[in-house]
Amino acid sequence: MLVLRALGLGDLLTAVPALRGLRAAFPGAEITLAAPGWLADAVARIDAVDRLLPTEELAPIAFEDPDLAVNLHGKGPQSVRRLMATRPRRLITCEGWQADRHEVLRWCDLLEQHGIRCDPDDFRLPPAGHRTDRIVIHPGASTGARRWPVERYAAVAKALGPSVVVTAGPAEHDLARRITPDPVTGTLAELMDLVATARLVISGDTGVAHVATAYRTPSVLLFGPVSPDLWGPRRGPHRVLWHGWSGDTFAEEPDPGLLRITVEEVLDAAEGVRRDPSDLARATSV
Repeated sequence: MLVLRALGLGDLLTAVPALRGLRAAFPGAEITLAAPGWLADAVARIDAVDRLLPTEELAPIAFEDPDLAVNLHGKGPQSVRRLMATRPRRLITCEGWQADRHEVLRWCDLLEQHGIRCDPDDFRLPPAGHRTDRIVIHPGASTGARRWPVERYAAVAKALGPSVVVTAGPAEHDLARRITPDPVTGTLAELMDLVATARLVISGDTGVAHVATAYRTPSVLLFGPVSPDLWGPRRGPHRVLWHGWSGDTFAEEPDPGLLRITVEEVLDAAEGVRRDPSDLARATSV
């Protein structure tokens, strides 16, 4: 079986319930996931995947004649063409697109339409260690529209004290150094382990937020310009801050709605999730 999801870390983790649905429906199949090679450490933690086939977004897929090809990539014709080029015996792909559907539910719905049962709440990853006292702050995001001002992150870090660890992706080191002179910029496996065992995570709408969700790490998540109803945690010990503004997720400047989130709101949310880390402890700022 060939599954296409050649996107980012958060995209991969939102597809875990669908991947586990495929595993349950086809227990004897070898499930090959076409996804970027840099995600190998994350893919290895998903028990529903047997093999990672390194594939960049919308690049040719080096696979031939799968019994079943499943498009968990998107709605566009490009992904369908890439899968059709592998000459699958059967193809499952989107025939419609609900713009207001949560990303987890979108792919579960697709498989359910083909008789493959999925549990949208089956997204947890196995524990990666004992909980520590560290507070992870991740200021980066793939686009400027989703980056809360680094000066505000610095104010939050100062208020929360010496337990704070600032993390950064490969291209985010200079950004993180505006908060601390020594940010953590390790491997993906090291980052995931750090988030998995932290006491609290504070970040925007990015891959780190989905790692916190997957490991049930308490988190404060800052959303804008995309609604958390589409990409946020559906349950868990999380506080989601969003002021109800939707905008261009690919813009270079921070989204106006994101800018409305204050340092005080983030600190209040951090205290709230500390006091009540229950599964349904969500709050959306409007």
